[in-house]
Amino acid sequence: MSESETKSGTSPVSGIGRMTGFSDGVFAIVITLLVIELRVPEHRPGELLSALLEQASVYLAFLLSFGYVGVIWLNHHSVLRLIRATTIGLNWINLWLLLGIVIIPFPTMVLADAFAHAGTDGDRRVAVLLYALAAASMSAPWLAFFGYLRRHPSLLAEGVDEDYVSAQRIRPVVGMALYLITGALGWFVSPVLGLLGIGVMIIFHSLTSGGLRFGRWRRRRPA
Repeated sequence: MSESETKSGTSPVSGIGRMTGFSDGVFAIVITLLVIELRVPEHRPGELLSALLEQASVYLAFLLSFGYVGVIWLNHHSVLRLIRATTIGLNWINLWLLLGIVIIPFPTMVLADAFAHAGTDGDRRVAVLLYALAAASMSAPWLAFFGYLRRHPSLLAEGVDEDYVSAQRIRPVVGMALYLITGALGWFVSPVLGLLGIGVMIIFHSLTSGGLRFGRWRRRRPA
């Protein structure tokens, strides 16, 4: 599809190659930033093992966020399979989504620092709440993405039914609500419980990364 091709009453449309390439590059950079924070701890001779164990929270935060970024990438890949073209509006929504991705290393390090031996219970509550809020905010651009596709069905790939796309809007709504509940649990009840809730949410998004399927994709109804 050429860059100059337009649809009546819509923005100019183009292929999704540039969106895919740019997005994958951002995901790769974020994953790299997470790894950079893994450093050899300072230690005296003979105390390497204890120094490594003291950084257990850093390793846990890394694995948590690596899994989270990986799951988001899987979800993003699945969404791009639904479309055959993009527009300026959809590109802006995609940039909004990527903004949430590049922020992840910050709450990750806050979480790791708070759960270190020097962290207090109050610090851990704040860290879990911050991470949960960052994750909840990630649901908003997904909701906008599916809403945009619902309003512009001409962008959908062949064989993707509009009702299927509409059904996917349930996932970001559920995700936003559950992440907020998780943050509340971490703040008011227990930061460890909140951390476990975040892990459960990542598993939920991984299991539904291919979308909510009510049967197989259906061909569009005949006009």
